[in-house]
Amino acid sequence: MSLPIPTDLEIARGAELEPLSSIADRMGLPPELLEPYGDHVAKIRLSALDALSERPRARYVVVTAVTPTPLGEGKTTTTVGLGDGLNRIGHRASIAIRQPSMGPVFGIKGGAAGGGYSQVVPMERLNLHLTGDIHAVGAAHNLLAALVDNHLFRDNSLDIDPHDVSWRRVVDINDRSLRSVVTGLGGRLDGVPRQTGFDITAASEVMALLSLSSSARDMRARLGRIIVAGNRAGKPVTAEQLGGAGAMAAVLREAIKPNLLQTLEHTPVLVHTGPFGNIATGNSSVIADLVGLRCGDFLVTEAGFGADMGAERFFNIKCRVSGEAPDAAVVVATVRALKAHSGRHAVAAGRPLPEGMLEESTDDVRAGAANLVKQIENCRLHGVSPVVAVNAFPTDHASELEEVRRIAAEAGARSAVCTNVADGGSGAEDLARAVAEAADEESRYAPLYPQDAAIRDKVEAVARQVYGADGVEFSETAERQVRACERGGLGGLPVCIAKTHLSLSSDPALRGAPTGWTLPVREVRPAAGAGYVYLICGTMQTMPGLGSAPAAYGIDLDDDGEITGLF
Repeated sequence: MSLPIPTDLEIARGAELEPLSSIADRMGLPPELLEPYGDHVAKIRLSALDALSERPRARYVVVTAVTPTPLGEGKTTTTVGLGDGLNRIGHRASIAIRQPSMGPVFGIKGGAAGGGYSQVVPMERLNLHLTGDIHAVGAAHNLLAALVDNHLFRDNSLDIDPHDVSWRRVVDINDRSLRSVVTGLGGRLDGVPRQTGFDITAASEVMALLSLSSSARDMRARLGRIIVAGNRAGKPVTAEQLGGAGAMAAVLREAIKPNLLQTLEHTPVLVHTGPFGNIATGNSSVIADLVGLRCGDFLVTEAGFGADMGAERFFNIKCRVSGEAPDAAVVVATVRALKAHSGRHAVAAGRPLPEGMLEESTDDVRAGAANLVKQIENCRLHGVSPVVAVNAFPTDHASELEEVRRIAAEAGARSAVCTNVADGGSGAEDLARAVAEAADEESRYAPLYPQDAAIRDKVEAVARQVYGADGVEFSETAERQVRACERGGLGGLPVCIAKTHLSLSSDPALRGAPTGWTLPVREVRPAAGAGYVYLICGTMQTMPGLGSAPAAYGIDLDDDGEITGLF
């Protein structure tokens, strides 16, 4: 009789963690650069950037994926396994990941700390607001919203048009009821009534600009450039003009410092910022990467969702800001994802895989190959060598795993089967060797489009070359907003396109690598503080909703004060 497999939480709680001073020592971080937050979490002081600047640069590896199923394909798990695997084969590696939002933790996805024996620990701290950075982002964001409404209530000396206020509020919970609200209801002293709404904190421009800041001074300048509204003359009104940027920077004073944790195998992990991959930039912070790149032989960083999403923003937004060029990319693929992209099986979050999907079928795997091939191509579009990580599940058949490797080889990519969920870093050693080989190749990284191209041309480049669309269709509102962005001097910024993560297209129902479709741009928002133009496509929402059985139902605190039900 086989023993039950421990849950992720049980595995995490059974881990023997090393003192963070030992973890920092592996990175060459002296104690004076750390600010402890309890026993197993610390902040890294920003002075580390100067202290480490003369050290040799590590190889820079970004982990991305095929277009995932609603269940996710183990990208964070692979990131952790790769970092552990690189250390096992003799390299000094560190990892950089985003901080999980509590929206997905209490919604469908659960935790985002990896899984099985490839986890970041302590699990509960990481998934349940860690050092409070996300709350600081929310507080800074909502402080600015309060200042906007107070300005309207008072003398409105900036002549803000109440119907042209773009700055919404945020909360770190999935709450669809807040997508569209009216504020200021009640008596005369309760504010100016106006229609607005909430986004999830991970979609906040403050989160994005925090992730893209290179210093406290840079963050302060970016906060000042945030556009909150238009005045009655059609001119943008900024957080600096409103007088809110300084106070916001004070709220974010600690949040700008990266957090240091460890894996189950004691690989150093930098956890910092959490912009969503389908709504925002989908990457951990520039500062975390700049620190990690001076602390060993390899830095493995993760980009959200498929290579058309977080990796595209990594290549075209984050790397432009940091000035760093990636040496290799890892594309995580699974048998179940390719079977789903065959169009023959339907996968739904919170439900078991269809029985037919568990049957051995290399034909189903081959039928979904187009998505993997396109995501490999999306890495090559940016001049980066891709390695396919085949994340193996217990239900996979050997022939199916080999079929995924065959597809990768036909596309000219290295590949390796990974069993690190069950085996820890030893299950990712083959992947580590393949990544080290790819990183030895000369990097030809280049952004997809010139930054001074017109906004429409940038969107067309991403839509046609990365997504495979026939073109782009802007709504009348979006057309007007593009013109306003260009008049306001924002035309030279890169673009961040919010669309579904469940398809290369803007329609989550389209599988594989769909063709013959047009990208519908519904809305265009200026994100001058973050440093990009933000486009919202199709039916994409910036505030997720909860499902019929959210994960929150199963999370509790026992009589001993221990968290239960977290996964």
